[in-house]
Amino acid sequence: MPHALLLKYPGTNCDVETERALRAAGFSTQIQPIATATPEHVAKSQLVVLGGGFSYGDYVTSGRLAQLETERFLGDALQRHHAGGGMLLGICNGFQILTKLGILPDSSLIDNKKERFECVWAKLVKVARNSPFLQGLPDEFELPSAHAEGRLVTRPGDAEKYLASGNVALQYVDNRDGCECSIAGLQDSTGRAMGLMPHPERFLLPRHHYDKDWAGNEDWGWGYFLFKSAFDALK
Repeated sequence: MPHALLLKYPGTNCDVETERALRAAGFSTQIQPIATATPEHVAKSQLVVLGGGFSYGDYVTSGRLAQLETERFLGDALQRHHAGGGMLLGICNGFQILTKLGILPDSSLIDNKKERFECVWAKLVKVARNSPFLQGLPDEFELPSAHAEGRLVTRPGDAEKYLASGNVALQYVDNRDGCECSIAGLQDSTGRAMGLMPHPERFLLPRHHYDKDWAGNEDWGWGYFLFKSAFDALK
């Protein structure tokens, strides 16, 4: 059975929901606070997940303090995990952290264009059709989204390069944040590391949808299929 490690930072607030989704997909799981995490925890995992929340209160650029603490306690364990064939998933704040760690393409997630926290349902387009995280999802779907710092920015021209080279995993249909190239999620060149701003763990079951007559899958919400796709890829 593939094992998933969830790294928890001060301010992480989606670990319980994310663990529930991972277990529903078939993973064995462990939530580990970063202050007690060791390279051994990473080594015995096939998937490492950095969940949503506000690590260290986002008092510095979102994800920056989490990056420093990750390097302090784990060194380069996440990079070695990835190089050895492991998978990495960053959700919302976790996405921000993965960009700071340099595991995902060079970018930053800064204040939304409207300069306020927004909690909405985001309509998404699957761009990376070969992504092991997205195989079970349709070409267009929606997930809940909740953040104040979700606007992806890059160096001039890089966002277009990421789109052309296959590093863009997901795009927004309605780019409310003002992200460059409407990017909602990035992946690395292998596809085994992905980050996205919307929250798949918050749409695990059909009843989680705002429309009681939602006409998607009768058993599961779209978020479930992201975790199940990762499970199937590892299994």
